[in-house]
Amino acid sequence: MVASAIRLFLTNIPLVTFILALLIATFYTRKNFSRVESYLSWLLMLPIGFASLWAGLYHTLSPQTAAAFIGWQSSPFQFEMGVSDIALGIVAIMAFWRTLEFKSAVVTWVTIEFTGLAYGHFHQILSAGNYHAGNAGLLLGLTIIQAVLLPILLILAFKTRRNVH
Repeated sequence: MVASAIRLFLTNIPLVTFILALLIATFYTRKNFSRVESYLSWLLMLPIGFASLWAGLYHTLSPQTAAAFIGWQSSPFQFEMGVSDIALGIVAIMAFWRTLEFKSAVVTWVTIEFTGLAYGHFHQILSAGNYHAGNAGLLLGLTIIQAVLLPILLILAFKTRRNVH
């Protein structure tokens, strides 16, 4: 039972961190930040930063398990994707304390990468019938939501900043 609970938590870190970021930003606005920028900062820190770091470690330290979760065969590409995820995670965590301009670079990276990931997963669904949880499940939905939501929040944060100053 404990093992099942731990497995459920670990396979749902992206969802857990996404919900946690929304809750924290809703009830706690960072000092000198608009509410919009607070949402942006927490979403970059938790579901992008920590979840990408987690995914990167998962791909590099347990490539067979990560590949099976997605419905793919393990390959050397697992390590490359893992290192990319680790880099994104670190930069997204750093963005929490950085300027809106720094955040815009991270949001651009996330939007391009996540759009490409979503395309690749949809391609696997249509061409290979891959409906594994790591390919067609909740993670795909979160990927799309974040690829759309983060640029919107970034634009709103810049507009809010302009209206305040």
